[in-house]
Amino acid sequence: MKARVLFSVGAALAVAGAAAPGWAAVTVASKSFTENVILGEITVGLVRAIGIEATHRQQLGGTRVLWEALRAGQIDVYPEYTGTLIEEIFAREKAEARAGDGDSVTWLTRRLEREQLRMTQPLGFNNTYAIGMTETRAAALGMRRISDLVRHPELHLGFSNEFMDRGDGWPALRARYRLPQTNVRGVDHDLAYRGLTDGAIDAIDLYATDAEIALFGLRVLEDDRRHFPEYQVVLLYRADLQQRAPLVPAALARLEGKIPATTMTALNARARRDKIPESAIAADFLAGTFGLQAAVAASGWWATLGRHTSEHLFLVALSLLAAVIVAVPLGVAGAASPRVGQLILGVTGILQTVPSLALLVFMIPLLGIGSPPALMALFLYSLLPIVRNTHAGLMGIAPSLRESALALGLPPAARLRLVDLPLAMPSILAGIKTSAVINVGTATLGALIGAGGYGQPILTGIRLNDVGLIMQGAVPAALLALLIEQLFAGIERLVVPRGVRLRARRS
Repeated sequence: MKARVLFSVGAALAVAGAAAPGWAAVTVASKSFTENVILGEITVGLVRAIGIEATHRQQLGGTRVLWEALRAGQIDVYPEYTGTLIEEIFAREKAEARAGDGDSVTWLTRRLEREQLRMTQPLGFNNTYAIGMTETRAAALGMRRISDLVRHPELHLGFSNEFMDRGDGWPALRARYRLPQTNVRGVDHDLAYRGLTDGAIDAIDLYATDAEIALFGLRVLEDDRRHFPEYQVVLLYRADLQQRAPLVPAALARLEGKIPATTMTALNARARRDKIPESAIAADFLAGTFGLQAAVAASGWWATLGRHTSEHLFLVALSLLAAVIVAVPLGVAGAASPRVGQLILGVTGILQTVPSLALLVFMIPLLGIGSPPALMALFLYSLLPIVRNTHAGLMGIAPSLRESALALGLPPAARLRLVDLPLAMPSILAGIKTSAVINVGTATLGALIGAGGYGQPILTGIRLNDVGLIMQGAVPAALLALLIEQLFAGIERLVVPRGVRLRARRS
């Protein structure tokens, strides 16, 4: 009761003085799965309840994305799990974390101080990993424990991509149980459930509080060798919040021990089964648990589409403009010197082969989260088609035409401007168009690092198994690509002389 009174007094003071200097807005983030998004919304509601503005950067990919963003100061708070911190972030020190009295929470608290980070005490549930099968398949094979998998090397296993590589994931699980399966693939966690129920996959990794376990009637195999550690959920936050917004750590601490596993599973079910927005679920939880009335912002379909369209166009247009400014001169330089051309085409070709998700993650320590790293990645991916087509267009000019320009006594700069570039323009425009269309598709991945765009509804739709949401991103992206095709056809008619267009078509 005393703590509640103190919190109420502090909240009243915060509401009165929220505009005071130094009380900066707080940025909350969440990973790209439903439970983490709900916890992020709950956190935002608690912070706003003490009069401090908070924003939620939803679905920012996996652990490493959020961890690096937190360390860089791009975000202030996000929900994390003790097992993830020990097994992935501090994997080289996990033996130390498990030593002594086995109090991993105390060890993590001390270890995080070295990173200028802090965490709350556990919020009340252990969302550890598990292995699950459909009840029908498990009963047919007599599967009750993970060790039973040894008897069925023919089984197809599908694990989340993060589980495939993490310290307590598939490699360690295989070694611990000496599992013989070789048909093991990485798949998105939410899509894995679809593969499991469709029969394409025999067993997948589960999170203990997944609503799908009850929804699909899955059998959770007993971890009879106690391989998986505890995954107590905590709120990880920057230590400097104590100075920037002193009441925020106390507000976060209110969640400690307040979310048992049954409650979290029920919250997940409302999102997955009943299709209730996470913000509404969080508002109901805050009202029922703390008596807080949180406003739920709702935007119409057209407003949401307009926001996603403007974000997507910003990413595509700005990155493409920068690529044109850089790539066309590179293509000209490459055409002027064979050795330079080979080097330029080689470097831009290598950039094109770097996986887009990896490139986005590489950019975060340098540029943070949001649109800057997405713009840089799209810019780099745009270079090769423009450079290659500029180079090819210039190299494909007939020698007789070049000789005519020389006979007229034109200096090199004038020849380039008046003869070479106009003749190569169809090829250059084709390269720019190719880059633009590629950018429209690749920009959807920017949603994984908070850049928005059409990728936002696509990711949410995949996470919630909502085809309608997926189509809200996929259909506009496809229409935008078609629109770009028509736009460049019009540009070609405007800037390329008719004779050059006809010549390019004949060739």
